[in-house]
Order: sequence, then C-alpha cells, then structure tokens
Amino acid sequence: MAKNKKVIISCAVTGAIHTPSMSEYLPVTADEVIEHSLAAHEAGAAVLHLHARDEIDGHPTQDPEEFQKFLPTIQSSCDAVINITTGGGPQMTVEDRMRPAMHFKPELASLNMGSMNFGLFPMLKKHNQLKFPWEKEMLERSKHSLFKNTFEDIENIMTLGYENGTRFEFECYDVGHLYNLHHFHREGMLKGPYFIQFVMGIMGGIGADADNLLHLKKTADKLFGDVGYEWSVVGAGATQMKMNATGAALGSHVRVGLEDSLWDGPGNLAKTNADQVKRVRDILEGLSLEVATPDEAREMLGLKGKDKTNIK
Repeated sequence: MAKNKKVIISCAVTGAIHTPSMSEYLPVTADEVIEHSLAAHEAGAAVLHLHARDEIDGHPTQDPEEFQKFLPTIQSSCDAVINITTGGGPQMTVEDRMRPAMHFKPELASLNMGSMNFGLFPMLKKHNQLKFPWEKEMLERSKHSLFKNTFEDIENIMTLGYENGTRFEFECYDVGHLYNLHHFHREGMLKGPYFIQFVMGIMGGIGADADNLLHLKKTADKLFGDVGYEWSVVGAGATQMKMNATGAALGSHVRVGLEDSLWDGPGNLAKTNADQVKRVRDILEGLSLEVATPDEAREMLGLKGKDKTNIK
C-alpha cells in the first residue's frame, strides 16, 4: 500500500486584512509576532507566512525595518520556512509590497496571481467600534479600489525573486488566476516545483465550497498536470477548517492563521495562531495523514535553505 504524502501546515500569523479592533489576540507588535510564530511552529507549522504591522496602531506596513524586528529572532529560534508576503495589503503599491522580500531574500514568498476586487467593507457591519481611524478608512476604501496585480507586476516580482533564489507560493483567488499562472508556465518563466495556494472565500474571488475546490483542482491538473505541482488550500473566515479538511482529503497541503480567520470554532476567538495549528493538525491526524517537518517541506518545494537568505 502506497504511503500518503506528508502534509505541509502553513500558518499566516497576522496578515493585513483583520484589524486590531476585531480581536484583542491579533498579533501586532514584533514580540507578539515572534511569540505567535514560535508557538505555531511548535504546534506543527512548517511554514510561517509573515506580514508586519506598525507597533503603535497596528496598520499593515511593508517597511523592512519593521520586519527586521522579528525575522532574525524567528529564524534563529526555529527551523520553520519563512514565507514573506509580496501581497502586503490590497491597497498598497506593488513597489512597496516588494520591499521586504527583495531585502531579505527569503526561501519562499507569496505572489498574487491577478488583479481583483478585494471587498473588506462588509466587516464594518460586524465591527462598528473601531479604535483607530485607519481601520474604518481601509475597510471603506476596499469598496472602490482594486488589488492590483497586472501581468507586468507579477513578472517583475517573479523575476527579481528568482534572481534572489526565492521560490513562490502562487496565490490563486479564482480560476482565472490559474490561467494567468499558466501563461508564465508557457513562457518558461516558472521554476519548479510549483506551489499553488487556492485562496477561497474572499469577496471578489471564488467562493469557499467543495464544488469550487474540485473545479480549481481539475483546472490545475489540466494546466500543470504534465509537470506536477504542490497545492494548498486557504478558507477565509468561518470556512477555514472546512476547506482545509476537504482539501486534505483530496491530497492538499493546508494553511491556517489569524490572517485568514480570527476564530477557533464557532463563537470562539482564537487566542493564538497555535490554537488553529493544533486544530488542523487534529483534522489531518484524524485522516491518517502525517504532518511534514520544515526540512520535508523544503524538499517538497525545492527551497534553497534558510542559510541562503538575507535574514540576519
């Protein structure tokens, strides 16, 4: 009987979507990001997907100096793969979003595969008592702004990242994003193995349900089945564990974290990212699946090793 492939757990620790007023447990300061990251790794996360926030009011920032406050400590304290965002926040410029990944030259970086609506404004109905002015402004602005990721933007990020030895987590929010990725595949610009992240449940992207996941998987198989690829699933909000369980049963890797959902079960705010890692690990083990170590993740994703980054 063939042995099941091990499953990579990624943890997106803080992100740029939720705001501090939505949960007192959302990590904001460098010390909080470090604490949450190390606990998530200890619980089983092989990959840590990291954003930075201003330590005063928690607004998202792509200033490399803010990343410098926590990246070296995390890297020296554990062997997790560090995955730096190039998505930043949906309303940031592409040039700003690229800064930390270009500076730190990580093993892995996220890369959004298409421009899209990214509607966060419905959150205002649930969260009308916001501490900081930027929170309401950001949520309202998502109603009339686009998350810009043109073919030129993607090519620039990809080219510069590959020059630094960085590989990418290709974030696909809809079926069309897979075809965008396939364009770069046809042009011979991608370096394997490909790591495709299906991000589901964002307003403006594909809905989070089993039918849509099967459609994404069948499309990816059609486009990339000849070269092979690794794939993972993100379910936004309350769909997080449902989509991870569905994906894992189909052979995916999984992603959790307070970037994607603030919850640890119905009505319960997650107090740490590790809470979600433990919950998804229980699901995986209930499916008789083994959790991958960071070094096993490196081998599956063809990463260069943490000693070859510029995180110091």
